[in-house]
Amino acid sequence: VQLQASGGGLVQAGGSLRLSCAASGRTGRTFNLGWFRQAPGKEREFVATIAWSAGDTIYADPVKGRFTISRDNAKSATYLQMNDLKPEDTAVYYCAWTAYHIPITRTELYRHWGQGTQVTVSS
Repeated sequence: VQLQASGGGLVQAGGSLRLSCAASGRTGRTFNLGWFRQAPGKEREFVATIAWSAGDTIYADPVKGRFTISRDNAKSATYLQMNDLKPEDTAVYYCAWTAYHIPITRTELYRHWGQGTQVTVSS
């Protein structure tokens, strides 16, 4: 499975960005495409995920109500719409794949990772 993330950039606090992640290869029929982020000096943390077959989603508490994850079945792509961005959202954002049919939040269960895209939110 190959993952290509894009859409990061520099935005002011309160602004919005939309990240995209295109999956290719043998993704299977039951899997998650999730988003994680890693800020400088911090561990990688879960942001949101979508279980592909049923469309079930889970969000980390810091982003609930501000971020929305969605999918495009035809393109095997997932999107992360990020609204009301805050300086603490600044990080490298990664998309990742895991072969589970239910939403998965544990980083270590994700087998394939994209290259990351930088999101910087200025105050």
